[in-house]
Amino acid sequence: MSTYFAEIKWQREQQNFLDDQYSRGHTWRFDGGVTVPASSSPHIVPVPMSVEANVDPEEAFVASLSSCHMLFFLSIAAKRRYVVDSYVDKAEGLMENDKDGDMAMTKVTLKPEVKFSGDRMPKPAQIDKMHHQAHDLCFLAKSVKSEIVVEALV
Repeated sequence: MSTYFAEIKWQREQQNFLDDQYSRGHTWRFDGGVTVPASSSPHIVPVPMSVEANVDPEEAFVASLSSCHMLFFLSIAAKRRYVVDSYVDKAEGLMENDKDGDMAMTKVTLKPEVKFSGDRMPKPAQIDKMHHQAHDLCFLAKSVKSEIVVEALV
């Protein structure tokens, strides 16, 4: 069993809170010491109350699923003795009303493009199998009810 921590910090400062026009800008601080500027999504709360340049929870959700998948994929490839030179995923999340009419992240599409080198080059079917295994192993994919689709570029 493992426990993970994040400190989420927001400060009102001089803003009038009751008019609902306060900044949603805040920070995420992780136990390794990294601090990430965060905000609500400008798709949900308009600018200037949202900080468009900051990471929003919806983006972080998509990124965490993509990152989890990638880390398992890299591990599987290394164990199979395939040399991965680069891995780029332009992942997308779809926010819409779910079957109960509630706003939810209903689908996350991972679009990994993996470049290999060396003497052992995997065939497209082998790459597809590694993506399926990575998805099955990803802790985060197992933890959400959103549909997760992998559209690997081979």
